[in-house]
Amino acid sequence: MADGESSLSEAADAIEEASDTKALDVVARLGFAVLALLHIIIGAISIALAFGQPGQAEATGAIEQMGANPWGPAILWACVIACTGLALWQLSEATLRSRRLPRKARLGKLVSSGGLALVYGSVGLSFAGFAVGMRTDSGDTTRDLSTALLNTPVGLPALVAVGLAVMGVGVFFVVKGLRRGFKQELFRFDGTRRGRLIDSLGVTGHVAKGVALNLVGLLFVIAAGKQSPEESTGLDGSLQALTDHPFGPYLLVAIGAGFICYGLFALVRARFGRM
Repeated sequence: MADGESSLSEAADAIEEASDTKALDVVARLGFAVLALLHIIIGAISIALAFGQPGQAEATGAIEQMGANPWGPAILWACVIACTGLALWQLSEATLRSRRLPRKARLGKLVSSGGLALVYGSVGLSFAGFAVGMRTDSGDTTRDLSTALLNTPVGLPALVAVGLAVMGVGVFFVVKGLRRGFKQELFRFDGTRRGRLIDSLGVTGHVAKGVALNLVGLLFVIAAGKQSPEESTGLDGSLQALTDHPFGPYLLVAIGAGFICYGLFALVRARFGRM
């Protein structure tokens, strides 16, 4: 039994060593850069909405814009590779590289990094879908999910739970921004002009993203309360809904600017982040 456990441990060590390569590190950093560009484009679309311009302020809308040029297919496939590499890196963080942590910290790493691996993997799949011509609308996907949940016996509480979970993530981003929890992800620049700029981008970007996620989660809860799945329309629907309110355009500009700040912070994370 001990020999078997020793062999498994040695195999895990070998896999961990293989995953700790410069190539994976570079590809994962490129994945952070891709996510940064997505946030910057979403922010720009949000600001455009405030001035009455058309657009989809969500990941699929940003991906469509990234592919709308002669080099589009090559760019999309490069983004697939980058996001896949980032997902694999997060998966190794959740499993192989956390094996020596205390049990509680290991469980937390499994949940956080494992969840991020799924998110980044799904973004990679979205890029792949656009690359092969299978264009989707995340708002339609969200409505389909809401409809499917409401058609189950536990549909109403399940949809409320989804909404509250999304809002919980939003609160996490707000708190992380205000408490500057993002600093542990970066090499230190305290006391420098660069450090102050990065600090401002991190706070503004995380808070804005948290507010946007709370709007998305709120629409899920509203959809459950009205039993109207068409009310849950994802990020784009949440931002589009702001255009109907007197102060909506100002909020759209603020949220859009915040997303751009988050994207710029993510570019810094891609270059100077701890890996």
